[in-house]
Amino acid sequence: MLLVFGLFELTNIDIAIQNYFYNNAQEAWLWSKQEPVLKLFFYDAPKTALTFFALGIIISLLFFRKRDLISRYKNGLVIVLLSLIIVPSVVGLLKATTNSACPVALDNYGGEIPYVKVLASYPPNKTPSKIQKCFPAGHASGGFALLSLFFIFTTTKNKKIAMVFATSLGGLMGSYKMIIGDHFISHTLITMGLAWLLICTIAALVQKFTALSIINSNN
Repeated sequence: MLLVFGLFELTNIDIAIQNYFYNNAQEAWLWSKQEPVLKLFFYDAPKTALTFFALGIIISLLFFRKRDLISRYKNGLVIVLLSLIIVPSVVGLLKATTNSACPVALDNYGGEIPYVKVLASYPPNKTPSKIQKCFPAGHASGGFALLSLFFIFTTTKNKKIAMVFATSLGGLMGSYKMIIGDHFISHTLITMGLAWLLICTIAALVQKFTALSIINSNN
């Protein structure tokens, strides 16, 4: 994650890739964020599905925790649930503090804000009037939070399927936001790395807590 962040801070890869999604002649993005069908499939539907999935896990852990299936996968379900809550929350907190503008707001693409790297400062006469909240990628964070499904499954095959599914979903969600001008590719890639770091931390803490609980109960 740090290597990827450094690469984008030291190069203009973000701009080079984002240029493919913007039509200078028409002053428009490849897809309009107001297009209802695309917005439904790539924005509204994933967010709704993830919300209901999290609610389903909560209901299962509260009311069906004694069932064999839920009991067997309890740790994994807790990891997934915490990931679905913590990953988007941390990303949202970072978005509120990095003051990084979205492509659509930049003067490169018809906006008024100059392109500035995450660690750089805006020119004194070009500082945005309000905090910009575009880095990391918030929408994709929900999809990448499902990388936590890795810790539910026990077989290597299923773990790989879970990783491919979550990476693909997060990637599609992030790509949609790139195509409508809301994010650079670095925003999505950093979100993916950050999500995996948080998920591994959550998994380690949950497993440690479970191990300590077993030891205490045996004593």
